[in-house]
Amino acid sequence: MAAFTAGCATTETLSVAPPPAAPDKYAAIVVDAGNGKTLFQAYATAPRYPASLTKMMTLYLVFEAMQQGRLSGSTLIPVSDNAASQPPSRLGLKRGGQIDVDSAVQALATKSANDVAVAVAEYLGGSEDGFSRQMTARARQLGMTGTVFRNASGLPDPEQRTTARDMAVLGMALRQRFPQYYHYFSATEFSYRGKRIRGHNDTLGRIDGVDGIKTGYIRASGFNIVTSVNAGGRKLVIVVMGGETARKRNAHVEELIARYLPQASGGSLAASLYQAPPAAPAVAQVPAQGLGMPMPVAAAPALPDGSPVPEAEVR
Repeated sequence: MAAFTAGCATTETLSVAPPPAAPDKYAAIVVDAGNGKTLFQAYATAPRYPASLTKMMTLYLVFEAMQQGRLSGSTLIPVSDNAASQPPSRLGLKRGGQIDVDSAVQALATKSANDVAVAVAEYLGGSEDGFSRQMTARARQLGMTGTVFRNASGLPDPEQRTTARDMAVLGMALRQRFPQYYHYFSATEFSYRGKRIRGHNDTLGRIDGVDGIKTGYIRASGFNIVTSVNAGGRKLVIVVMGGETARKRNAHVEELIARYLPQASGGSLAASLYQAPPAAPAVAQVPAQGLGMPMPVAAAPALPDGSPVPEAEVR
């Protein structure tokens, strides 16, 4: 899935400075959603922690179940003690309670609620472990070759990993496969039991053209985001991972939109989504600090913030 093609020279890419972040956390990719062309990438295939971007795949499987008639918006999902005991961000579900699917989807897409993620996983997968295996299997079918899911929420797990490229694949797949449900990713707030609950994605309503998708943060990942942009008939999917703060991450997204939206083709959603992914370029590998997974060796001048970016990983 998602045969992204290189689309800009290293010299062009190096003029786009990433936000301050550790080299083993930062990664970014900009994809023209009209033709699948990669307009910018840095560390796009290096392993990273997804944090709550994980919930994009949780929602993918929920939407799939809804599309197949196995769930409806009014289906009630039971809340186990395990689900109710999850750490924040959370909706505050109580053990023995229930939540309807429509509220669960809103809580996952907007609030990024970990208690809801576990309740959904246990309902659809029998257990969170079983659901995580389903998530990883679907990732492989979509062409997300660098992703392994170990839970439904994105809470810390040393074996859970993804790449910026894979998150772009998933972001595009959600819009292509489930256009009838994509509006959930555009919401900035929702109401639950009489309370107004605000979301975490501050790019919505603030940056022109942004219409989704999802943010994420754990200490090991830094501030992550997958962003969908649709302006003037041009469409981008942008992934930024490892931001030092949400504000700096969002500023980097805004910079990437300004630079690369004029280069977008203006076509419909890329048919290349369903082509086999190209082989990754051969690069030397060293262990990534704190991840226990490989990342490329620096082989190019440093970016303006001092972070080394290998030439093989920047296009």
